[in-house]
Amino acid sequence: MARLAQLAEDALKRCRVLGADQAEVGVNEDSGLAVNVRMGEVETVEHTRDRGLSITVYVGGRKGSASTADLDPSSIETSVQQAIAIARHTEADPCAGLADAERMAREFPNLDLWHPWGLGADAAVELALACEAAGRSLDPRLANSDGASVSTGTSLGLYANTHGFLGAERSTSHSISCSLIAGKGEDMQRDYWYSSACAAEDLEAAESIGRRAGERALRRLDPREAPTGEFPVLFAPEVARSLIGHLLSAASGGALYRRASFLLDACGQQILPAWMQLRERPHIPRGLRSANFDAEGVATLDSDLVRDGVLTRYILGSYSARKLGLASTGNAGGVHNLIVDGRGERFEDLLGGVARGVLVTELMGQGVSTITGDYSRGAAGFWVENGEIAWPVDEFTIAGNLRDMYQAIEAVGGDIDPRSHIRTGSILIGRMTVAGGGEGS
Repeated sequence: MARLAQLAEDALKRCRVLGADQAEVGVNEDSGLAVNVRMGEVETVEHTRDRGLSITVYVGGRKGSASTADLDPSSIETSVQQAIAIARHTEADPCAGLADAERMAREFPNLDLWHPWGLGADAAVELALACEAAGRSLDPRLANSDGASVSTGTSLGLYANTHGFLGAERSTSHSISCSLIAGKGEDMQRDYWYSSACAAEDLEAAESIGRRAGERALRRLDPREAPTGEFPVLFAPEVARSLIGHLLSAASGGALYRRASFLLDACGQQILPAWMQLRERPHIPRGLRSANFDAEGVATLDSDLVRDGVLTRYILGSYSARKLGLASTGNAGGVHNLIVDGRGERFEDLLGGVARGVLVTELMGQGVSTITGDYSRGAAGFWVENGEIAWPVDEFTIAGNLRDMYQAIEAVGGDIDPRSHIRTGSILIGRMTVAGGGEGS
């Protein structure tokens, strides 16, 4: 890390010497191991090592950027010169420039993100094989597989700018996944499961992941058509987070200043039920998106995005904030650890409250517009009758408008999926259009 810091400081000095009013540098060095197996055989073993340096300069309100994967001083010098040359040929932008100096992070508590896994290729292969074997041995109908994988990686990152800010972060990431196929011929169904964490001891056991993937694939055998009509839709946690992701996209500064969001001028308005909160908590130990500063060096802070259903702020970096006449919210690069708080009902209770409807466990397609809020996606899951799963359904469509869907949320479960920086449980929407091939009511 000391070597990366010296490279960044040297690059900033050269930017100043060559005429930059302001400059920022990002340096990273990543390494990893990934193995894939299928049907008991090794398919790939991949070692990776990547590094790079990116430079952005501002000359009289003009911006130029360049990058290099070669950290030799001569290559960095060339990149600085290229960035300066680009800046001199771009149009001045009064909103361009570094984030405000007084917003730079000054405290760097340990977020417990560094947990290297001393896993060699042979051990990783054994783990992947055990994961797949545990799933395939569950039932004779699990005769095929899309394989299992194990990966581990480390990342060193550093950001520095001409305000005198220099911040360094290091983190690790590990995962185990398995995808299995049940049935044969035209009756095959595929499903998967995975676990991810920054510390290996927080991963689910490999055999458990394989069995979970097998159970999920078996449950999808012999699907029927979903009825067509308007019904309650219960989103399982692994797909519920996409609903919150669409809200984050619409509340982001880039979409707002381009006037390409259905949440234009929505700050201060109720967009979710009054019992619902969205809380950003950037400093959770071992959090998948924990950070002391954002991509511009601005200090991250605990903050509510939605309080009692009301959108309290937007998601802003310094550029989008200036375009909107607002202040950065420390979200250059995205949101850090968003917690969705509802009433914490059990999944079984949410399911039990559905007289007739669908449980969605998979979403397909890209039919979502953050400009209008129109929502239409392919889905798969299970038909629910009298609060119980009746049969699997696939190849149906769910549709609505996100504004209406958010207002129609009836519950958020306590079954939180920890595998994402968006931490949410199941989400029950009281009524959506379901288009299947069966008869509705």
